[in-house]
Amino acid sequence: MNLNQVTLAVHDMKLAVQFYTALGLVPIVKDEHYARFAFPDGDASFSVYLDPDKCALACRGVVYFEHQQLDELVGELKAKGIEFEHEPTMQPYLWREATLSDPSGNKIKLYWAGEHRLNPPWKLKNHDAL
Repeated sequence: MNLNQVTLAVHDMKLAVQFYTALGLVPIVKDEHYARFAFPDGDASFSVYLDPDKCALACRGVVYFEHQQLDELVGELKAKGIEFEHEPTMQPYLWREATLSDPSGNKIKLYWAGEHRLNPPWKLKNHDAL
């Protein structure tokens, strides 16, 4: 099994496409109700769909985008006018993260975890049950 895409609800398609394009995602499908993006690296995709009623209450997705040169990326995005809620910070779970929100309020975490992404020191052994 492999992850194909994550899809988030947004309240304004134009703002969403501008935002995710500014982050570096490449639009591959777009109409007035849906947009899908490719990543510069890897083969996963990301999409947004227009849901103004639901997002008027609260969009609550959290998406993690991985980038090895996190601090440089954050600097480039800030130069484009993108605002961050939290600067890149090392977290107790060994990921360096910066936090921002898309125009619909979905949380975006830009991060780098290196080896700890899939192999933290506390990783379960032999598929132990939780």
